[in-house]
Amino acid sequence: VQLQAYGGGLVQPGGTLRLSCAASGLTFNIFGLGWFRLSPGKEREFVAAINWSGGTTLYADSLKGRSAISRDNFKNTVFLEINSLKPEDTGAYHCVARQYRVTREADDYPYWGQGTQVTVSS
Repeated sequence: VQLQAYGGGLVQPGGTLRLSCAASGLTFNIFGLGWFRLSPGKEREFVAAINWSGGTTLYADSLKGRSAISRDNFKNTVFLEINSLKPEDTGAYHCVARQYRVTREADDYPYWGQGTQVTVSS
């Protein structure tokens, strides 16, 4: 299984970010996909997740109302958009996968991709 994240970079506070993750080596439409954020000195932080059908989405409380996760089962890709970015959104965003349903627990995801760095700063 390979998960390749794209879209990171330097963004000003208040800006918008759109990340994508291309998956290969798995039957995409039976896998739940998600994002976790890693920052120095912090635990792995759940960001958002979407189940295999797209019918269930989960968000971290800190991102509710200003983020959206979606998936395209034809392109084997999951997307994450975050609006009104804050400096505390800074970190390496990792795409993760597990079969069917999704959770907020990092240890529930057996597949992790390499992260894409997001820095929110003026």
